[in-house]
Amino acid sequence: MHRFFIPLLCLCIFTLPLFLFLPAHTAGNDSTSLGDELTWAVRLDPSQGSGRREDLDALAEELSRAVGLENRGVIGELKDHYLFAHVGSGQTKETTRRKVHEIFSQHYGVRWFSEQKLLKRSKRSLHFNDPKYPQQWHLHNTRSPGMDINVTGVWERNVTGRGVTVVVVDDGVQHTILDIQPNYSPEGSYDLNSNDPDPMPHPDGYSDNHHGTRCAGEIAAVPNNSFCAVGVAYGSRIAGIRVLDGPLTDSMEAIAFNKHYQINDIYSCSWGPDDDGKTVDGPHQLGKAALQHGVIAGRKGFGSIFVVASGNGGQYNDNCNYDGYANSIYTVTIGAVNEAGKMPFYAEECASMLAVTFSSGDKQMRSIVTSDWDLQKGTGCTEGHTGTSAAAPIAAGMIALMLQYEDHQAAWETNGAGFSHSHQHGFGLLNAWRLTNAAKVWESVPYLASYVSPELKESRNIPLVPSVLELSWNVTSADLLLSGMRTLEHVAVTVTVSHPRRGNLQIQLFCPSGISSLIGATRKIDADPGGFTDWTFSTVRCWGENAEGTYRLLVTDVGNVLGDDPLKRGVFQTWQLTLYGSSWKTEDVAERRRLVELSQGGQFLNENFSLPCSPGLEISEQDSYTITNNTLRTLMLLGCFAVFWSLYYTVELYLSRISSSSDLDLSCEVSSCLLSRHQGSPNPRQLEGGLETESLPLCSVNDAAVEYEDEPDDVEHIALYRHQSSSKQVRVTGMNQTDPRHSVTSEFQVHRDLRHDTRDSAVNLNEYG
Repeated sequence: MHRFFIPLLCLCIFTLPLFLFLPAHTAGNDSTSLGDELTWAVRLDPSQGSGRREDLDALAEELSRAVGLENRGVIGELKDHYLFAHVGSGQTKETTRRKVHEIFSQHYGVRWFSEQKLLKRSKRSLHFNDPKYPQQWHLHNTRSPGMDINVTGVWERNVTGRGVTVVVVDDGVQHTILDIQPNYSPEGSYDLNSNDPDPMPHPDGYSDNHHGTRCAGEIAAVPNNSFCAVGVAYGSRIAGIRVLDGPLTDSMEAIAFNKHYQINDIYSCSWGPDDDGKTVDGPHQLGKAALQHGVIAGRKGFGSIFVVASGNGGQYNDNCNYDGYANSIYTVTIGAVNEAGKMPFYAEECASMLAVTFSSGDKQMRSIVTSDWDLQKGTGCTEGHTGTSAAAPIAAGMIALMLQYEDHQAAWETNGAGFSHSHQHGFGLLNAWRLTNAAKVWESVPYLASYVSPELKESRNIPLVPSVLELSWNVTSADLLLSGMRTLEHVAVTVTVSHPRRGNLQIQLFCPSGISSLIGATRKIDADPGGFTDWTFSTVRCWGENAEGTYRLLVTDVGNVLGDDPLKRGVFQTWQLTLYGSSWKTEDVAERRRLVELSQGGQFLNENFSLPCSPGLEISEQDSYTITNNTLRTLMLLGCFAVFWSLYYTVELYLSRISSSSDLDLSCEVSSCLLSRHQGSPNPRQLEGGLETESLPLCSVNDAAVEYEDEPDDVEHIALYRHQSSSKQVRVTGMNQTDPRHSVTSEFQVHRDLRHDTRDSAVNLNEYG
């Protein structure tokens, strides 16, 4: 899965299983009117009915008629999420909103609903008047040897990305230019802005819809065609999803993240919320669900790989921990360094950054050369691709590893597992040579384990510097026992804080080893008075460390340091700690690191060496059967009835055997034996018939009267009725002694009516040997 890919970054590796994705079923999206129409995302309750797809579709149609909205169908791959749109102008928007909200709130089939709002996303690139077209120094730097991604040796061994598909999620890809057309993957592409299969960018008034085409060229530009540039993975397939050239909603993002996710292996996303130093935003409800779904079900169960740019807000003192895409545990966050290997002015830093690669610097430094569109002012080639927008596609092209990069200006810290990390460069510089060598020996890590603390309610005032508010939570071995987690990967903290000026807050997280992560950095421009509401910060700086121990959160207000007037004190309301990791011990992490380092000599790459690789899972598009609540209750009742009936039958059988044993007890006790009244004197009729009898006592406490019946002379019937809770009838047939068969038959029958017919007569039973 996706999480099997992330640990490679910590060990200077990315793993690259070469598998494909299934197409996603999309709800219709009409970009021409999206900004004016009202739409709602609704999650239906699958327990209403059988939970199958056709029942959910019927429920969606019923809801559509009830509320008067158009049913636009399922949202991407989120099976029980539907998109509804208001069509027509008979009512004002506010009236429609109130009506829809009232019906959705009360409808039995609605679990959750949300009106779709337009999201603001900015393409991450900087525009400079760059010098004349140079060579692609980021691939092979002759001016400063070693300051490149070290990829040429990999190409010499015919490793070019063949069999892998990378999709650029952006403003479109011009797939007709010479550098892209031979590697273009139409089956992995789509245009969500125009709702058609062709992601061709549309010319605009600013001539800037070339962003996605430039990113695509960095990844897969075709070599040896006498045109422009060479891509990092020039043997790979390149697809495009056009989504940034028009109004954008949460549901559209969700569709984009899962579009053709059994065809596309890697999603390159060089965009995000505004990098203005004051915005706190990220994927919303559906986008988050789609990212999670992709890393679980994408790429034949190995997980989609989402590469995102960390952002270009460095000049505004922005921090990528305030970007929910860079902050997500399901993405690979990539920052940038310039040609000199230094942090450029535009680059952001954060605790959630995994790695960096090369991009532009200031105007005196070279930018990235790549393909470009040839529409409007474009020529099909550019020398000026810049920012973290240029860095993320290089990382996507490599799916690469980090190098222990020596930058003495960066604040490097070594964590408890022996990995060095800095807020500026993550775990280090990606290196294509290390990628390919390590992938030859890499095996999947254990499945993801997680731990979530209770929501910790604090409601405490946040002090001004130098004072700090310190909070802590201890995670014991018993807490981790159920999940089996031993070592850490991501650590996340979800906070709710009220503050009159959000940018004045500083939040630090200390893992049990003592390594610190600045998860909430101050931002001078961020004057938002809303604070944070359930915002999740994350860090990877504790990767590989022991998960058990005390986690500390230090919160302070630096308002005076920023020169602001005294403001009302902020209040730290609640926080919750979430740990993600695996069952690996720290020794297992160290052993995997040793194996990776061993592979860097190239011996596995040069030899015909390969570890066995699973073919992946067949992810079916058919709906799996869902057991509804009613069905579950019925099964539970049937189960309880079966258990009750088994117990009843067992007890009844046991009592019957006890009763039967008691009824047949023939032991004679004087107090309980019924003997013949005239034991010594034969019955007159017996004497007449020549039968001389021997009395046989029948023993029972409740023996009662005996019935004597007249029968023909040759046969006598004697019936004895015994009065017990389970009464038996004993019938003995005495045959005339002259009968040559000279036999006796007995019948025992259960009588619950306690029948008895007493006659004052003695009974002698003939016993035949």
